[in-house]
Amino acid sequence: MLHSRKVAIFGSTGSIGTNTLAVAEALSHLDVFAISGHSNLKALEAAAQKFQPTHVITTDEQASTANFDFGSSQLHQGAEALNRLAADPEVDVVVAAIVGCAGLPSTWAAINAGKTVALANKEALVVAGSLLIPLAQKSGALVLPVDSEHSAIFQAARGGSKREIRRVILTASGGSLRNHSREEMKSVSVEQALAHPTWKMGPKITIDSATMMNKALEIIEARWLFDLRPDQIEVVIHPQSIIHSMVEFCDGSVIAQMSPPDMKLPIQYALTYPDRMEGPAKQMDFSTAMSLDFEPADLERFPALQLGFEVAERGGTSGAVLNAANEVAVDEFLKGGMAITDIAEHCRRLLEQHEYLAEPTLEQLMAADQWARQEMSKWKPA
Repeated sequence: MLHSRKVAIFGSTGSIGTNTLAVAEALSHLDVFAISGHSNLKALEAAAQKFQPTHVITTDEQASTANFDFGSSQLHQGAEALNRLAADPEVDVVVAAIVGCAGLPSTWAAINAGKTVALANKEALVVAGSLLIPLAQKSGALVLPVDSEHSAIFQAARGGSKREIRRVILTASGGSLRNHSREEMKSVSVEQALAHPTWKMGPKITIDSATMMNKALEIIEARWLFDLRPDQIEVVIHPQSIIHSMVEFCDGSVIAQMSPPDMKLPIQYALTYPDRMEGPAKQMDFSTAMSLDFEPADLERFPALQLGFEVAERGGTSGAVLNAANEVAVDEFLKGGMAITDIAEHCRRLLEQHEYLAEPTLEQLMAADQWARQEMSKWKPA
C-alpha cells in the first residue's frame, strides 16, 4: 500500500508540472510540499492557492512578486532555493521538470541527497549522464523516467533481466513535419512547426519534436539511464503515439507499453512506483477500430537523429555542446531568425569545432555549455 509522499515539483507551471499537479490532485497519497515557477507567476499563484504547499520558489530573480498572493506558503526567490529544497529532509520525491540545462543543478542536488527523482528534464542526462548516474549509485537515489518513451522502456524492461535485453526501440510521432520533404522544411513557419498532431507540449519541446532533436536527446538519455550501447537503441516512427516504446529481448520477444497520449500516466508511475493505482490518465478504448503504423526513421530528412547517435557514442563534453547549441537555435527559430533546417546544421558545426573532453568534470561540462551558447548566439543568417 502506498504511503503518503511529499513531492517537490520543480517547473510546476510548465506542461509536465501542470500534469503533475493534476495527478497529485487525483491521488490523496501525494502531498505537494514545494512548487517552483520562473516567469509565469500567475499560474504559480493559482497553484499555491489551490495546493497550499509549504514552499513556493520563483527562479526569476528579476520578477516582482509584490502583486501576487501565495497564501501561507513560504516564498523563496532565486534558483539556489531549488537546490536547498531538493535536499530538504522532508521531501520524498523531486519532480525535475525545469526545461533545459537550467534544471541540471537542482537535479544534481536531489540525486546527491539520495532522493527519488522523477526525471522529466532529459537535458540533465544529456549533459551530465556520465556523472549523474554514478552519483545516484553512490547516494542511493532512485532516478525514475517521466518521458513517455523512457517510462515505457523502464516498464517493459521489467519483463526480463538487463542481460537479456537485445535492444530498445524508441517510438517517435514524427512531429509536425513528418510528411515534409527536406526542401519543404526550409520554408516552414513557426506556426506550422508548433502544430503538433498528437501531443500538447511547450514550444521548445514541440520544435524539438519537429526537428526530431527530442529523439536525439532521448537516444543519449536512454544510453545513460539504461546503461546501453548506442547500437542497442533504435528509433521508429509511430504516428498514433499509442505505443510509447518497446524492448526486444534476446529470444526475439518484444514487449511494448501502450496507452493514449497522456503524460499523466508516466508521471503517476514515477510518483507511485513500484505501485500502480487508479488515476486521472486516459484509458485505452478497444471498442473503436484502430490501426498502429510504423515506419523507419529517415536520418537524411532529420539529421538531428544522426547527431544523437554520434553524441551517445562519443560522450564526454559533446552532450553539453549539442544541448546548449540546440536550445539557443530553437529560441532563434521561434523568434523568426533562423530556418528550422539550420538548427541541426549549426549544432553539428559547433560539435565539430568544440574542444572535446572525454571525461569532464561538472565544471568543465558547464563551461562547454556556456561556450556553445556564446558561439551559437553569434550566428547570423547568410
